[in-house]
Amino acid sequence: MAKMEVKTSLLDYMIGVGDMVLLEPLNEDSFINNLKKRFDHNEVYTYIGSVVISINPYRPLPIYTPEKVEEYRNRNFYELSPHIFALSDEAYRSLRDQDKDQCILITGESGAGKTEASKFVMSYVAAVCGKGAEVNQVKEQLLQSNPVLEAFGNAKTVRNDNSSRFGKYMDIEFDFKGDPLGGVISNYLLEKSRVVKQPRGERNFHIFYQILSGASEDFLCKLKLERDFSRYNYLGLDSAKVNGVDDAANFRTVRNAMQIVGFMDHETQSVFEVVAAVLKLGNIEFKPESRVNGLDESKIKDKNELKEICELTGIDQSVLERAFSFRTVEAKQEKVSTTLNVAQAYYARDALAKNLYSRLFSWLVTRINESIKAQTKVRKKVMGVLDIYGFEIFEDNSFEQFIINYCNEKLQQIFIELTLKEEQEEYIREGIEWTHIEYFNNAIICDLIENNQTGILAMLDEECLRPGTVTDDTFLEKLNQVCATHQHFESRMSKCSRFLNDTTLPHSCFRIQHYAGKVMYQVEGFVDKNNDLLYRDLSQAMWKASHSLIKALFPEGNPAKINLKRPPTAGSQFKASVATLMKNLQTKNPNYIRCIKPNDKKAAHIFNDALVCHQIRYLGLLENVRVRRAGYAFRQAYEPCLERYKMLCKQTWPHWRGPARAGVEVLFNELEIPEEEFSFGRSKIFIRNPRTQQKKYQKIRSSAVIIQSYIRGWKARKLLRELKHQKRCNEAATIIAAYWHGTQARRELKRLKEEARRKHAVAVIWAYWLGLKVRREYRKFFRANAGRKIYEFTLQRLMQKYFLEMKNKMPSLSPIDKNWPARPYLFLDSTHKELKRIFHLWRCKKYRDQFTDQQKLIYEEKLEASELFKDKKALYPASVGQPFQGAYLEISKNPKYKKLKDAVDEKIIIAEVVNKINRANGKATSRIFLLTKNNVLLADQKSGNIKSEVPLGDVTKVSMSSQNDGFFAVHLKEGSGAASKGDFLFSSDHLIEMATKLYRTTLSQTKQKLNIEISDEFLVQFRQDKVCVKFIQGSQKNGNIPTCKRKNNRLLEVAVP
Repeated sequence: MAKMEVKTSLLDYMIGVGDMVLLEPLNEDSFINNLKKRFDHNEVYTYIGSVVISINPYRPLPIYTPEKVEEYRNRNFYELSPHIFALSDEAYRSLRDQDKDQCILITGESGAGKTEASKFVMSYVAAVCGKGAEVNQVKEQLLQSNPVLEAFGNAKTVRNDNSSRFGKYMDIEFDFKGDPLGGVISNYLLEKSRVVKQPRGERNFHIFYQILSGASEDFLCKLKLERDFSRYNYLGLDSAKVNGVDDAANFRTVRNAMQIVGFMDHETQSVFEVVAAVLKLGNIEFKPESRVNGLDESKIKDKNELKEICELTGIDQSVLERAFSFRTVEAKQEKVSTTLNVAQAYYARDALAKNLYSRLFSWLVTRINESIKAQTKVRKKVMGVLDIYGFEIFEDNSFEQFIINYCNEKLQQIFIELTLKEEQEEYIREGIEWTHIEYFNNAIICDLIENNQTGILAMLDEECLRPGTVTDDTFLEKLNQVCATHQHFESRMSKCSRFLNDTTLPHSCFRIQHYAGKVMYQVEGFVDKNNDLLYRDLSQAMWKASHSLIKALFPEGNPAKINLKRPPTAGSQFKASVATLMKNLQTKNPNYIRCIKPNDKKAAHIFNDALVCHQIRYLGLLENVRVRRAGYAFRQAYEPCLERYKMLCKQTWPHWRGPARAGVEVLFNELEIPEEEFSFGRSKIFIRNPRTQQKKYQKIRSSAVIIQSYIRGWKARKLLRELKHQKRCNEAATIIAAYWHGTQARRELKRLKEEARRKHAVAVIWAYWLGLKVRREYRKFFRANAGRKIYEFTLQRLMQKYFLEMKNKMPSLSPIDKNWPARPYLFLDSTHKELKRIFHLWRCKKYRDQFTDQQKLIYEEKLEASELFKDKKALYPASVGQPFQGAYLEISKNPKYKKLKDAVDEKIIIAEVVNKINRANGKATSRIFLLTKNNVLLADQKSGNIKSEVPLGDVTKVSMSSQNDGFFAVHLKEGSGAASKGDFLFSSDHLIEMATKLYRTTLSQTKQKLNIEISDEFLVQFRQDKVCVKFIQGSQKNGNIPTCKRKNNRLLEVAVP
């Protein structure tokens, strides 16, 4: 069943009180407790009549979705729970339907969420206004102007990670249908001193960090920048990284936004080149240098930074260098050029950086205005959104905080005036008697600051313009003379004796008691910042730049347009801008959003009562409630009032046929509300006490409970009847379906049986017919082919039986297994032998496939030995089972052979102790026999000294007997260096292995086979004589060592067993 749609009003399911006008009792504690209760339940918006109080939750909340936008669209302001969307919708509908220009004033401390509130207002208006390609483009440009201005005009402060360091007022222009046509942005007092210096724990403007974090390496190279923040003096390092802020991603967002707003590629490039130039200006440093005339001047320490700045901006390096070292003063027809000392040079550098960035920001605003301005000249409706810096009280407050707080004083003043004015006009419009309301008027504070004769700004301008020595101290002295008696001005040096002993007020400071509280200002820097002086030499150097944007930023540098008139001060400019803003706001219908910061830690779920109390006081929120309640706390048009409460009276329920006012009068008489508690206006009913409104609501609630109980009972009984009827219908349908399914099943079974009988009959007939055909054909050929067919069948059956039996009688997979099943039939003799051969080859392959690379090498050597010595040498069979180890001596591990190891730098293939036979007398001597890749080496066993070294290329032959002995001769090439004494005679226990490895190594290195001679009698070369070595049967005296005996010069007998 579909649920009934229920509209929730301001009072339905409310946490605390949604409208402070209805709060009972009304005092400071109940006001704060109500805000805290709502804040703890994620209700961050509360009303004071039509004013919205917004508490910064310091975390994202799911209350700004497209569904929420639709929920508040075209709804009465008090119809739903408090929300910034309700105020936005009310302002937009008033503009669209009643043709009233609107302004939305967003005020509050720094960090209270003003910038986010302005974004929500603009996003809501963009969502609810018209659609279409052109309209959507305008909306997108208006929305995307925010990221650009935030990047260049916002910074992290101790109170806010995204604090607006400029004031922004945007007029959004609409046509008669309420579709956006364009907009105009005004900016106020960019805090340009932040460019060159930031307080501890704060950052410079976002754009500097975004470029260094998000730009590509190629782009940074073009801008002559490096990614390291510490390379730049204008960037504070203690807060370079901000938790939860992705500067790289924000840079991509800014570039995309600039493209959407309408910046051309070359314009974007020029903007970032100016930003890079400002950043690099901070790295220019100066050193003092004395001239001949005794005057001090400054010189640039490292001109590399200056060179790169000039390359970026297209300025002649010598021109800019001179502008940093000299100052030209013009008076009528005279020009005087003076040198700048180091302090003045640093001042000039910082002044240029501040002016360059400030003018770039103003150019950005102008350029954005060109893109978003309305293209048509028809009459336009306007909605203004003011997002300006909040009231600031820092540990060190300077000229910027003074100007910001002055602006907030003016906004508070207009808030009081417009609120009272709106209240008074509504009473007059409705014909209700107006009662004067007492309230604090902060006009006296505004006058202290802006009075043209005795105001602080006027005194500051007068001090800046007067001749003679002008300092911050002389300015303070002037203030002490003029403002000493003012009740909101405090100074230790004033004539007023009450502050002489106030140690909390230093001598170089003055204090103003603002509407938001007392703020102490350090007078240092007031004069310089108000003068905002940029030397004419620097302006002219900038104008000479080939960079088109920089040249456009300094039109006063044109020599043809030299103006000797002193430019207006920063204070006077801002005062004029604020006056224009106030005049603009007074022509529009105001809507207020009062932002409150719940804590100083920028943390979610923390509500600091004392901090909130302070903001409530200086924002005058309690006074705002009292103003609203001084006459009538609640008011509502007759039509919605009658529609809402008509069920409380029999005469008005369900339909009232007469005028709405008459219906409300009948309703109030029925409710027996005292006449002094309400008044009838021309179009609205006015209720004096909030309790009267709550009493009506409670009566509605009690009536609604009774009505709901009756409706729910009726719905439950109706549902029960429907369920019973539905159950009976389901049971009947089940029975009918069962009978029908049974009938269908029986019909299908009968059909299948009939079909099966027919198929069986066809199969039988077909089988008989096939049999008949086969028998007829078989009779023709039986006698002629029966014998051959029987023979072939028998032979095929015997072969099948043979292979099946062989499958079960296969021998093992061992290659040395000689077993093989007996042949069953003679005609299979050749097949049997071939099968045996194939099986043997297959299992040999399977066996070889199991070998590792090391095993394969060993078996290759064993195979080589078999080919060389099998059936030739009687010693060979005994060597088959012995593994070829090669390195029988652990030369690398034994410290005894360290000298030998150091002498041999090649891989050792064989290392063994052999017996070398003396050529003269046949006696044996122990020697270490080493075989490497290229040489045969003989070394002394005891000392490890190398005795002989024979290259493998000089070995021509190896001779040995066919007997069971280990004697062998190594023949050397005649004429070689190693053959000077003749061939070598050895005896070894590993003759087969040594001869095999020597054969394989020689073949690998020389690509020639080594001759292996096996004979019981062979010739060897001893110096110049050839001696015959003859093997005879005899006994061995020294174990296995053959006994050698030199018979004469031509014969050597070797006795072997």
